[in-house]
Amino acid sequence: MKITSQWVSGRCFVATNESGHSVLSDGAAADEGKRAPSPMELLLMGVAGCSGIDVVEILQKQRQNIDDCLATVTAVRADNVPKVFTEIHIHFKVIGKDLKEEAVARAVQLSAEKYCSASIMLGKAARISHSFEVAES
Repeated sequence: MKITSQWVSGRCFVATNESGHSVLSDGAAADEGKRAPSPMELLLMGVAGCSGIDVVEILQKQRQNIDDCLATVTAVRADNVPKVFTEIHIHFKVIGKDLKEEAVARAVQLSAEKYCSASIMLGKAARISHSFEVAES
């Protein structure tokens, strides 16, 4: 895996992966004309995507009739530099027809403990917690 990050201007960079897909990040404050998520926000977006993929794929393998999955990530950062994440919480809202709550609980648990490389890696530095809710579509 290889990423290149090129300075655009100010505190803004564009990162590109080996496939040519790009994402903008901006470390500027909101009142400074921030143009994109900050690098730390991108880390949380990665955790949401990584864990969301796991939960959906596990539920599909369990033949659950899933229509949507929303992962909401909230985090707390240290007050002093380096302002690392100290707490991260991932909440899943899984929407479908006749979903089994125990199947969703197991999917969240498997993602948290076995499959989501991003959250497992960040869990080495921050306390990570998970919750979920099931809604009928």
